[in-house]
Amino acid sequence: MRTADPGRPATDEHLEGDDLTGTHGPLHSAEPPGADEPLRLPTPPAPVSRPPLPLMAAIVPVVGAVVLWRVTGSMFALWFAALGPLMAAASVLDGLRGRRKQRRAAAREADAAFDRADASLRRRHDRERHARWVRYPDVAGYARTGDDVWRAVPGRGDALVIGRGLDASAVRVSGGDDTARARDLRRRAQRLDDAPVTVPLHAGVAVVGPPTPAAAVVRALALQVCLAQPPGTVRVLDEGTLCPPGLPHAHGGRTLYAGDAGRRLPNDIDIPLVRVAPGAPPPPRCAAVLTLTGADTARLDHDGTSRDVRVEAVSAGQAAAVAEALRDRAATLAGAADAPTTLTALLDAAPRPHPSSLAAPIGTTADRPAVLDLVADGPHAIVIGVTGSGKSELLTSWIVALCAAHTPSDVCFLLVDFKGGRTFDALEPLPHVTGVLTDLDETAALRAVESLRAEIRHRERVLADADARDVAEADGALPRLVIVVDEYAALVAAHPALHELFGDIAARGRALGMHLVLASQRAAGVFRDAVLANAPLRISLRVADAGDSRAVLGTDEAALLSGAADAVGTALVRRAADSAARTVRVARCEPGTIAALAVRHAGAGKARRPWLPALPEKIPLQPLRRPEAIVLGVADEPEHQRQPTVVLDPGEPGLVVVGQAGAGRTTVLRAIAAQAARQHWVGGSPEQAWDAIGEITAAERGTVVLVDDVDALLTRLPGDYAIQAAERLERSAREARARGILLVLSTQRLGGPVARIADLLPRRLLLALPSRADHVAAGGDSRDHVPDAPPGRGRWGRTLLQVADPGDAPAASIDDLRHARGQAAACHYPGRRATAFVTPGGAATRAVLREWMDAGVPTHALDEVAAAGTRKLPPGAVVWGPPDAWLAQWRMLALARTDADLLVDAACAAEYRSVTGSRDLPPFALAGAGRAWLHRADRDEAVRRVLLPGPAPETRAAAGRR
Repeated sequence: MRTADPGRPATDEHLEGDDLTGTHGPLHSAEPPGADEPLRLPTPPAPVSRPPLPLMAAIVPVVGAVVLWRVTGSMFALWFAALGPLMAAASVLDGLRGRRKQRRAAAREADAAFDRADASLRRRHDRERHARWVRYPDVAGYARTGDDVWRAVPGRGDALVIGRGLDASAVRVSGGDDTARARDLRRRAQRLDDAPVTVPLHAGVAVVGPPTPAAAVVRALALQVCLAQPPGTVRVLDEGTLCPPGLPHAHGGRTLYAGDAGRRLPNDIDIPLVRVAPGAPPPPRCAAVLTLTGADTARLDHDGTSRDVRVEAVSAGQAAAVAEALRDRAATLAGAADAPTTLTALLDAAPRPHPSSLAAPIGTTADRPAVLDLVADGPHAIVIGVTGSGKSELLTSWIVALCAAHTPSDVCFLLVDFKGGRTFDALEPLPHVTGVLTDLDETAALRAVESLRAEIRHRERVLADADARDVAEADGALPRLVIVVDEYAALVAAHPALHELFGDIAARGRALGMHLVLASQRAAGVFRDAVLANAPLRISLRVADAGDSRAVLGTDEAALLSGAADAVGTALVRRAADSAARTVRVARCEPGTIAALAVRHAGAGKARRPWLPALPEKIPLQPLRRPEAIVLGVADEPEHQRQPTVVLDPGEPGLVVVGQAGAGRTTVLRAIAAQAARQHWVGGSPEQAWDAIGEITAAERGTVVLVDDVDALLTRLPGDYAIQAAERLERSAREARARGILLVLSTQRLGGPVARIADLLPRRLLLALPSRADHVAAGGDSRDHVPDAPPGRGRWGRTLLQVADPGDAPAASIDDLRHARGQAAACHYPGRRATAFVTPGGAATRAVLREWMDAGVPTHALDEVAAAGTRKLPPGAVVWGPPDAWLAQWRMLALARTDADLLVDAACAAEYRSVTGSRDLPPFALAGAGRAWLHRADRDEAVRRVLLPGPAPETRAAAGRR
């Protein structure tokens, strides 16, 4: 093998910062290795100015000498005039000499700054070259660092190193001037020599040259692909290949072809590496052409550019050695040397662990038992593996091994199977197992998991009472609780709020003796940091995605495990103290082992279950009764491990019960009525409900007003009546607290006036509703919707509540009050005075008139009385006519209003106000059911609803409802 040195790593000296500060200011800031700040060139020194001519120094001595001569008269004084020019000339000469020295010093400093910049450039290039060779090694690079084989490095898997040569550098240069040295440094900064020259992996490479050297180059390129890509991601074709035989890259992934161009290339090639004879054209599939020009030199033509490179060549013998090393590595990762064993054999040979530990054998590794300790290696574990890899067998063997080594007072288990299977059913007889939860009963499973919040607080209280820092110091006061979740991803996907719960357990579980074993098919996007940071024990069976393996183990090795049937149960285990994962063959657990273990621990008591049983579907009211309080039922608070009785606070103004048909709304009202000292029901027929609503204003303090099916009631009433009924109920809700009454409404849905009334009442009980949208519209949380809840089961806030069943408890029912109101709501007529009867006519009217005539009451048609010209209605007689006739005979109508009893048939409701002259609504009456409204002019009483003569009231009321 011939290969060039990929460049030595930078030494400590090379990695020092590039401090180029000089006397002319900072020329380049110090930079750490890898810094991407521009390399600053030294700025040219400022030019040194010429020294000025000292005129004043030359003139002043001359002037002084002349003045001295005039004063003294001595000619010797004039000699001093010559000193001025001499001193000026000397000063000029001295300035010129200093200028030359300053220029020479500046030049030396500039040269030193350029030297430092040049050294910094070399250091940067060394670091950049080293980083590139680390990221893109060739075959020689992989040989020097075996850990890089099949290691996932961003970008490495998509590039192919053709050789080494000049490449563009990432170093940036700024500053400096336009001198030749600065231009040369900028030019050198842009080029990185001896760098890996790469092309895209899928581009295809044609190597043109003599057969033997070209074959060696193609062989090196093919081995480079196999060293970078693990088996399963690249498949080497067997057809006329130049690759050595026996490479483990035989299945799956992209296809690699390394052979001659003389034959037709297969169509399914993803990575073509082709040897081409000199003078022959390269295949069109190859975008890169490498033409050999010497023993280790070549010219690369790719993407419209041409450059010279030094190539790597591998002999056939060297290639065979590399192939053998790759086969050994793949076999080691697959764990083929470890054979499966039975759990019974391991348990028989295992020493008894310390009570404070959770050590148990789960399989074998290198012919030795593989023992895991959740206390020492944990406190929590993550297990991943695709379907069929043996994940459920691992969990079962691990649990059974722990049960065999510890008593129920030492360790107990909560098992959650959220993939619809029966993984843990066989373990349920073990006294260590507190319960097996599945998604087949998702509500119960979720409730039990939520109870773990209360278990955390329970364990904190026990440790505080024992004055212990953790469960190991509690002297057996608490067993360790191991929570095993199979298909954790499905659980948290259905209930994302559980991420927070499991994160809390992961953070505090070590001290509290709570341990998590979370299993999933995948790791990506499933386990959050709060769990990963506290789960150092990692176990991975075979996975399909290398990213899952890296997320759990830090390497791709789990993606390389064999999927063959004889490799099922092969796992890679990595503990916090391990530098690398070790291969373990999981032991098989036979059914007899579990049965024998259950018999052995038959005398031990069942482990404490960390949650209360679910609420029953029926709870009798009688045992829950409390004096001076109204009991609603029993609440379920699994997060607090309690089921308290729910009562309405004294002085509570109201309650709204919302639920679909059959959800138990009337049961709630009956339960409340059974405990009320005074009650007032609103319900029954529209007439009865109208009367009852009007009577609410007279209700005494302490009265419970119960309105059943308020939405249906308002629907059955005509427009004006429905509006006024809603207004009266709204007023009662607004005044309930001040008046000391309790207003209880039941409805199927909230909307319109019912919603306005409900908003005035502070309490709301949501029973079963048809859809999640209905539950949210009624004011509930979407997560709390339970469509198949039993009757009386609902949400009190967000708390689950089972309403107490009154059974046969004595309470006035709607039916009882309905009958009483039905008798009092109407009475037979006529009276003794003249009666003005407003009726639409027809068979019903004739039947009523016939009843009066049979009773001896004279009847007269309005037209007959009006034609007779009488000034008053005949006393004791009935004068009848349709509404339009009465309105036409306005004087007779005035007499009817003032001197007679005005009787208006309910069938004339549309004309009631016109006939009576009253704007007030009369009591509601069913049309066509023998009802009428009676106005008595001589009495200060409200209008009454009366029964007209005819069939029994019940018959006519039924006919009216039809």
